[in-house]
Amino acid sequence: MEIKLADIPEEVQQAKLRFGIVGNSPALVAAVSRAIRVAPIDLSVLITGESGSGKEFFPKIIHAYGSRKHNKYIAVNCGAIPEGTIDSELFGHEKGAFTGAVATRKGYFEEADGGTIFLDEVAELPLTTQARLLRVLETGEFIKVGSSTVQKTNIRVVAATNVDLIKAVEQGRFREDLYYRLSTVHISIPPLRDRGNDITLLARKFAADFAERYRTPQITFDEEAKQMLLHYRWPGNVRQLKNVTDQIALFNAGQTVGSSEIIQYLPPSSGVYTPAVAPSHNAHDYERERELLFNMLFRLQNEIDSLRKEIKGEHTVAEAMPKSLVKYSPAVDPIILGSERNDVETVPATLEETEKETIRRSLENNGGRRKATAKELNISERTLYRKIKEYGLE
Repeated sequence: MEIKLADIPEEVQQAKLRFGIVGNSPALVAAVSRAIRVAPIDLSVLITGESGSGKEFFPKIIHAYGSRKHNKYIAVNCGAIPEGTIDSELFGHEKGAFTGAVATRKGYFEEADGGTIFLDEVAELPLTTQARLLRVLETGEFIKVGSSTVQKTNIRVVAATNVDLIKAVEQGRFREDLYYRLSTVHISIPPLRDRGNDITLLARKFAADFAERYRTPQITFDEEAKQMLLHYRWPGNVRQLKNVTDQIALFNAGQTVGSSEIIQYLPPSSGVYTPAVAPSHNAHDYERERELLFNMLFRLQNEIDSLRKEIKGEHTVAEAMPKSLVKYSPAVDPIILGSERNDVETVPATLEETEKETIRRSLENNGGRRKATAKELNISERTLYRKIKEYGLE
């Protein structure tokens, strides 16, 4: 589902444009709208969402639309700071407080006084640091490492995490009181797989950005490629989509990209093509494509026999067969083709062998080009790719 541009509030459109946020999915628009609405009210905000979903944009919106916009904004990745130095980084230290502390140092809470501090991956904070953070949130007070002097700071805290903090609280890894203090207002960022057509909008943007930055011909996506982009689950979210698009833009510059090109840049562990929401017609796709494949098999066999007829003046197998066998039926064993003629090449005895042989011949006829092979067999590239891997025809 996608909201029409005319239905998106003007302030949300301006915020998206200002911060380079692409997409019109309802969940994304709701998240941006919520960030704008809470910005003027000096409350703590907790932003949750999967890794790579774009959580880092929302603290910037809150700061830019709030009363602290002219003061400092500092972003801190809590997961990137070693446990032994996190207190010093956040709250500062006195000279001689520990080995290597050769001078007094201000921490982020002192540096950002009057402004906003963004604590990314807040669930990674040690429990002792969580207690210090709780004190800052409740009283605005903190103590530098190695000092006994209480200092005051006037700061707004916006935190983000990809961890389920409720479970972390239950497991004793996160303080319950800190959770409720941080999550005065909660903003949930949707994963990319739930954003519908935003996926193709982002892919086009990333492709255009790459072409502009590196001065290369821009790629385009055909319809089947767009469907693959829409139905893949994107476990790495927007970050993964950008990574894949950049690779395709580099190695397929100026080309129209199909699903076979996209497959090459998806991690094998995540599956070749895993629909996030299976289309309604997929339930019978395999049976339909199986039938089409065998129709092609009989058509190819008929063409072979037609050539033999011209050469030897013989009747074709298809002409000798009952009409009901021209279209594949599971009740009919394909081995009957040529079973009574020694001069006709024997069709493989099993269903799998028949499929394998048909695909192999078509690949040879098309010089190994999978797109052309899939078109000739009247099946999707996804099915062809799966069959090639299954039968070892690489």
